[in-house]
Amino acid sequence: MSKTRYVRVIIDRAIHRELDYAVPETLADRVSIGSRLRVPFRDKSALATVVALLEQSDADGIRAVEALVGEAPALSQELLELGKWMSVYYCCPIEAVIRSLLPQVVRRAELGWKKQIFVQPRAKIDPEELAKLRRRAPRQAELLDAISQLQAPIPAAELLRQISLDNQTLRALVKRGLVELREEAVKRDPHGDEQFLATGNLELNPEQVVALEVVRQALESPRDARPILLHGVTGSGKTEIYLQAIRGALERGRSAIVLVPEISLTPQTVERFKGRFAEGQDLVAVLHSHLSQGERHDEWHKINSGRARIVIGARSAVFAPLKNLGLIVVDEEHESTYKQEEAPRYHARDVAVVRAKIEKCVVLLGTATPSLESYHNATTGKYVLSTLTQRVDQCQMPLMRIVDLRQERRKQKTATILSEKLRAAMAERLEKKEQTILFLNRRGFSTSLICSECGEARNCPNCSVALTFHRNVARLSCHLCGHTAAVPKKCPACGKDGLIYSGFGTEKVESTVAQAFPGAVVRRMDADSMTRRGAYRDTLLSFRAGKIDILVGTQMIAKGLHFPNVTLVGIINADLALHMPDFRAGERTFQLLTQVAGRAGRGETPGEVFVQTFTPFSPSIQFARHHDFAGYFQQELEFRERCDFPPFKHAVLVTVRSAHEARAKFSAETLVRRLKENIGSEFILGEAAPAPLEKLQGQFRFHILMRGAAIVRLSRLVRETLDKLPFPEDVTVAVDVDPYQLL
Repeated sequence: MSKTRYVRVIIDRAIHRELDYAVPETLADRVSIGSRLRVPFRDKSALATVVALLEQSDADGIRAVEALVGEAPALSQELLELGKWMSVYYCCPIEAVIRSLLPQVVRRAELGWKKQIFVQPRAKIDPEELAKLRRRAPRQAELLDAISQLQAPIPAAELLRQISLDNQTLRALVKRGLVELREEAVKRDPHGDEQFLATGNLELNPEQVVALEVVRQALESPRDARPILLHGVTGSGKTEIYLQAIRGALERGRSAIVLVPEISLTPQTVERFKGRFAEGQDLVAVLHSHLSQGERHDEWHKINSGRARIVIGARSAVFAPLKNLGLIVVDEEHESTYKQEEAPRYHARDVAVVRAKIEKCVVLLGTATPSLESYHNATTGKYVLSTLTQRVDQCQMPLMRIVDLRQERRKQKTATILSEKLRAAMAERLEKKEQTILFLNRRGFSTSLICSECGEARNCPNCSVALTFHRNVARLSCHLCGHTAAVPKKCPACGKDGLIYSGFGTEKVESTVAQAFPGAVVRRMDADSMTRRGAYRDTLLSFRAGKIDILVGTQMIAKGLHFPNVTLVGIINADLALHMPDFRAGERTFQLLTQVAGRAGRGETPGEVFVQTFTPFSPSIQFARHHDFAGYFQQELEFRERCDFPPFKHAVLVTVRSAHEARAKFSAETLVRRLKENIGSEFILGEAAPAPLEKLQGQFRFHILMRGAAIVRLSRLVRETLDKLPFPEDVTVAVDVDPYQLL
């Protein structure tokens, strides 16, 4: 077998092409596809990924590889194939894709394993020698006695802390030759300090049995398996199907990935999975953005080495380097958080479907409110549809009551936070020692500061939005760019003392509830209150233990959480997402209402949901009220088909932005003219228009929206047009294929 003489690599720099390097004789047997290398690039060294092994190369001036980084390949051939597909489909450079496939801590190879000093006796301790030592050096004798009783080596620092002795005493024993120290790598396990109780399979109801059998048959012949959409109402036991399906994959010698949309879901999911698969300490690995760099390094290497066979995580976990992948579960597949908002702008659900196809494995999409795209794929036969219509343990679906805020406003004469009906229902729950969740997808205390004299609002200087007042830090803040400002005493525009706070967020809801129910324990879960490491987990554990009566939060509490004592859910303002300038606004509102409502009535007591809204007759709200997904799907599908929106056509959104409005506008209009020349009449091309959120982080933004059926062809034509068109240095162009935000 001939040795590798040359390699083709992708460098971790934005150069948009692959390069060839010569392989030194010493590395010829050790380099393979997916290996990480250090190579000379221009006048510096750079890190690179091997994408092909070559026996010869026609490139000019070939230089030699400097070093191999790590012995094992960092990427499999299948993941590299997935990366190339992403580069083409999502119209982005392959280097950006490699950055997503490999965590930064692995890519840069700057952080190694954590080392610790372990202590153990050198030989069996002689009692006489110990007695002599006790007379001469009692502290050394005390330490030697403790070491002699060890069942296994222990970290030296831990032992010294336990018996309150210092390093000097330990070094003296080492010098005498009585004990020995050795350095070992130790795991940084994000859940290493927790105990998980082993659990067994739960008994399935007839619907769950049928759904699980569909997955098992797919696991038997994964090459022919279509993606499976598990559409089950909230509380129908989808997670139990995931657990038993993964057990089936493990029994066949395969591994599994479980994607969850929110970091806040991860602790509860991890607990269930670690308990169910407690037979192996390293069997379950966790990947999400709240891990430290050291924990991410160790978890990734645990997966890549094959020790971990189940991976749980947010969207980037779809790239987990598992061997012999058998099953990918995408929980809450409809969630917009699976869409990445910077390059590569991939959707983890769609990437999971493609990875499953490449690796010949099964993909299971689970949700109570499927995305229109997935449900359309299921009804047209592209996916297999499996349905759960009943909650487990025969729990009833919660009763949903609509509160018309127009009438409440006429009664109360002010902005309504808690309607009379919701307030009375909360008081009733507190009397019965039952718990309440209040949902509002807006942070802060007041959403704007307005002058009652001149009408001027305090807006962000960088973005086209009003600043939000946060009372706990007594500052105004922009939730888009992070800009903060002091609260002025007088209006900066007219100089008069007429400033008033308008609107409200979760902080004000928490304050209002605490005043209305002074005896209740009220807590808030949003991005402002959950900044401390472990805050998600601690708050959810307290809520589950009954230490919190009322939990106020944003969408991080809206889905996936299971608390049997929650019998009331209040949706403070259901209209927030409904009137956005986005074709998915109605779909998002329907999904959010259904998901939030699903947190109620998961125990023996029936649940109740109060939906406060100014538009009570909106189809999204009425269909959600009756838990009628099929009815909503049919109506929304007709609208999408008439307007040529997904799932009937793919969309591509190009955003042109610059700190100079005129340059952004001119560049966008020029791009539209070139696109009209290149992409042809088979695609629908919109004109350049200011984005609904025109200014963001100091940049003026213009949108160009395209739609068409042949998305790969459209992506290629857009990329070719952009490559030929020079833009000014201060103008940035971003391409988003299958966009989820049109703001």
